[in-house]
Formats: sequence, C-alpha cells, structure tokens
Amino acid sequence: MSTTAVRAITEAAHATTPISLAEVNERSALLARFDRSYLVPAPVFLRMAGRLTDPRRPGGPFRALAIDGRRAFGYHSVYYDTPGLRSFHDHRQGRRLRFKIRERVYEDTGERQFEIKLKGRRGDTVKHRRPLTGAGTPLDARCRDFLAETLRTSYGIEPPDGLGPSLSTDYLRATFVADGERITCDAGLTCGDLRAGRTVRCAAGLVLVETKTTGHLTEADRLLHEYGIRPAVFTKYCSSFAWLRPALPANRWRRGARRAFGAD
Repeated sequence: MSTTAVRAITEAAHATTPISLAEVNERSALLARFDRSYLVPAPVFLRMAGRLTDPRRPGGPFRALAIDGRRAFGYHSVYYDTPGLRSFHDHRQGRRLRFKIRERVYEDTGERQFEIKLKGRRGDTVKHRRPLTGAGTPLDARCRDFLAETLRTSYGIEPPDGLGPSLSTDYLRATFVADGERITCDAGLTCGDLRAGRTVRCAAGLVLVETKTTGHLTEADRLLHEYGIRPAVFTKYCSSFAWLRPALPANRWRRGARRAFGAD
C-alpha cells in the first residue's frame, strides 16, 4: 500500500524522535477523552506535523510511537451490530446511551482486543477493552459477559440480541504523542460492508487525523484551523455506511463521506 497519504504519515513519523508503547500508555493512554476528526490533504498534514515535531517546540516535540523499529502500523477492525444496525441508528439519533462494539487487530504484533466504546456524560468517548487470546472471539461467552457487565454498569441496559459482524476497516496508522495529548493519523482506509459485500476506499491523498485529549482544543486543532481545515462529521463506522448504503437515513455524515470516498 503506497499512496500520497501513506507516504506522508510515514515520512512525518520518521522525522521525529520515537516513543515506546509503554510510555504512550503512561503519558497519554486517554481511554476517556474528547475526539475530533479531520480529513486533511497530505501536504497540509505534513506542514502541521512539521510544526508539532519541531525540536524547538516549547515543551519538546511530539514523538512518534515506535515498536520494533516500525512507526506506522496496520490496523484491522471488525464492528458488530444488530441486523437492524442499532448501533448505527443510535448514533444517528444522538442517543445518550450509545455504543460501538468491535474487535481490533494490531496486524504488526498480532495483538487482538475486544473493545466497547461508550459516550460519557460530558460527550467524551470512554473505551472499555479486554484482550482476545487464542481462539477467543468477540461473540464468545467471556466477551458477551464483559459486554453485559460494561453496559449494565455504565448505562443500566442489557446488551442487544442478534449481534453479528457488520463492517470491517483496514488502514495504516501513525501516532504522535505529547503529555496528555495524542494524534492518530490514518491513511489508506478501506471499509467493507460485511453483509452486503461492498467495499469503499478513502481518497489516496487524504489523511484522517483524530485529535484525542482530556480537555478541549489541542495545539493540533488550532494548527488545522489556522490552515483552514475544520472538524469533519466523520466516523469510520457511520460514514462508511452512509456511503455504502445510500438508502440509510444518514444525512449528517453524507458530506464527510462524499469528501473521503467520493473522489480519489
């Protein structure tokens, strides 16, 4: 996989000093956080990354996650939803008690995680996760118990019936970290509707940048605003379905989906 966006995130990640996964988790785990998404042309991304990773930056440069010498990593996720796409529609309707369920595979290490993403009372994202080992799957008894416990404790609701694989995503990610702040930069995004058998790819020159912090506007947010880039109403799960299934009522994601998937 080699595209303009892939080359951009790889170049930026190798242009700064590395940080280990253990230190990322210590300094910026952010399992409860505020997220903002941006669809950023690769040249603009490189300008932003250059300023954040500048050794002269007050407080020191953002550093790039590095594992075994690698600084860009393949991610594969499978999302789970009901036959009627309850999770999608709960997000579309802005329900307070909404959630996403997925298996995430870190392709370079083989690590697998079962993840439940909830919406917190302040509008922040709260992630609950547990490792998947051996032949474990997100629909086995242990994960179902974990899902039930998480939803009951956090929301006071029971898990939905009929969960099954609904969407897959694949992409390359570079991660940049400063104290209490993390930026994920994804390129080469491919999304597959696992029930309809359709696939869509993000434009080759766009980097999906997500800022993650416990506070509000970050330095990266302010830089992107300075360059004329505003937050996009875009999530991998909902925006993919907005594009792959035009009959779905998904107006809030149409603009971002059109920009990401409508042209290369």
